[in-house]
Amino acid sequence: MKIYNQIDQVKDCEGCVLTIGSFDGLHRGHQDIIKTLKTTAIAKGRKSALITFDPHPRHVLDKENKLSLIMSIKQKKYLLRKLGIDLLLIIPFTKEFSNRTAENFMDDIIMKYFSPSGIVIGYDHHFGHNREGSPEFLKQYAIRRNINIDIIDAVADDKVVLSSTHIRDLISKGFVRRASFELGWVYGFYAKVVHGSGRGKELEFPTANIVATEKNQLMPKTGVYLARGRVNDDFIVGMCNFGTRPTFNEKELVMEINFFTSSLDDIYNREIYIEFLERIRDEKKFDDSDQLVQQLHQDRKYCMELKKKYE
Repeated sequence: MKIYNQIDQVKDCEGCVLTIGSFDGLHRGHQDIIKTLKTTAIAKGRKSALITFDPHPRHVLDKENKLSLIMSIKQKKYLLRKLGIDLLLIIPFTKEFSNRTAENFMDDIIMKYFSPSGIVIGYDHHFGHNREGSPEFLKQYAIRRNINIDIIDAVADDKVVLSSTHIRDLISKGFVRRASFELGWVYGFYAKVVHGSGRGKELEFPTANIVATEKNQLMPKTGVYLARGRVNDDFIVGMCNFGTRPTFNEKELVMEINFFTSSLDDIYNREIYIEFLERIRDEKKFDDSDQLVQQLHQDRKYCMELKKKYE
């Protein structure tokens, strides 16, 4: 996959089939768009192209209520490569850029640098100043320019329309398994391993404290999770606690993972990838550390059984 980070870098894309959007989460609805994009491009003997934005437009247009992101731009690149996109343009989104009209965006960017033979978009996609670039606008524009356009319907499961908004709600409420189903990939994120208080080691449950590398990363609901981390190119299962460690009267939110392995040397200050497989319980306040350790043994036993589903 060829990646461009500036509009004027784009070349050799004339006649491609393209799609446009933020694609936060690249969920199953987004994947339907990409499947149509790929199929159409292959049928035409053309390249498939996807245009997205960084930072997310909401982070520029609504700074007071910053949207938590399901995925970082790094994750987005990784998944788009796996989905087989030929070309990715990441447009730096600014306030100035947001003032472009839909017509201007199509004329001065899409036609000038891509001159597409086909465009594929979702049923609810809007772009341009005041979101004036609606599916109906694109239909009319495509007719004038002799461009084939496909508008992909919503994907629903049990009458629930799959959307980034709905998936964010699931994750924030702890329903990570359902969220992963709607995403079409296991919810997780890149994180850096940092030194903690060392209390886990004292309790004989040594943990890796992690901090998401994406500063606007959407975090799951506090609690205990069956998790899986990619460390040194290997996936290792463990149990993750995300919370304030109330047994020790702490207040700061901390994410720590006890990996089910005896060898975790030299991972501090390294980037790892964490997946949240299932939420197993709420975080609890215990009377003392002995009660906590007893619960941790129960959690570990339960997670060891549960992880068999993912092997």
